[in-house]
Amino acid sequence: MGGVLYNSSELPTFTLTGLPGLENSQHWMFLLLGPLYIVSIVGNGLILFIVKEEQSLHQPMYYFLSLLSVNDLGVSFSTLPTVLATFCFHLRKISFDSCMAQMFFIHFFSSMESGVLLVMSFDRYVAICNPLRYTTMLTDSRVIHMSLCIITRGFCIVFPLPFLLKRLPFCKANVLSHAYCLHPDLIHLPCGDTTINSIFGLFTVMSTFGLDSALILFSYVLILRSVLAIASREEQLKTLNTCVSHLCAVLIFYVPLVGVSMTARYGRHTPRLVHTVMSLVYLFVPPMLNPVIYSIKTKEIRRQLARMLVGTKF
Repeated sequence: MGGVLYNSSELPTFTLTGLPGLENSQHWMFLLLGPLYIVSIVGNGLILFIVKEEQSLHQPMYYFLSLLSVNDLGVSFSTLPTVLATFCFHLRKISFDSCMAQMFFIHFFSSMESGVLLVMSFDRYVAICNPLRYTTMLTDSRVIHMSLCIITRGFCIVFPLPFLLKRLPFCKANVLSHAYCLHPDLIHLPCGDTTINSIFGLFTVMSTFGLDSALILFSYVLILRSVLAIASREEQLKTLNTCVSHLCAVLIFYVPLVGVSMTARYGRHTPRLVHTVMSLVYLFVPPMLNPVIYSIKTKEIRRQLARMLVGTKF
């Protein structure tokens, strides 16, 4: 078999890829990705600042929103170093350990985002279906406990991935399909048997994204049933409007995720550029759009942003 055989004592390096076929003229891509990073980092930073400073926003819904913003910042900062190096400085080599660390954080924050969206759907379910018990069910201690469970689950699920890859021999060119390290991409590079890696990867997907999406769907079935029981159509629309921001966040996270999964599994003959663009949408769009959506649709946050802008002027 061609290539150099690496073992566990001689770890390989990987070559990152920006846009396949456009390696020599892709520096302009950061002119597009740069503003997305800025919107994501500034937008999520503002959400955290507003929730911290505004006493009226110290409620479970906004605590979960803050956790979502922290998570989106984590996703942005996880991909920023290699995206910057690949598209701006044409530095395409990454060491094995750096690649494993980046892969861990990208998948950890992705898993965590799925969990945050799940508890946010539970928040909407309690607020609409059991409004009188909202404050007793979602106490500060319970919110902290749920947040810790999300973080712990994400860590435990993703932690074995680097070690499962490190045990395998590498003997190929080790060229990645993206400007960052993802497990579905890395799993195709080893020469050894990757059956365990594939099984564990499938278990990870099903126990996080699969389970969470099913529970989110179930919570909205219960919410819809409760809303339809309201006599006034105006009240129905008013109640459903409180879920719009969360529904948008769910869609912009899960739709690209499904697209990436389907392309990776069934699109073997699809151009590599399509795989790259799909992964860019999956990792860049949710962190950018989440703060925008919540700023537009949440009256309290919109009011605080307006106050900050007025205060800046004068």
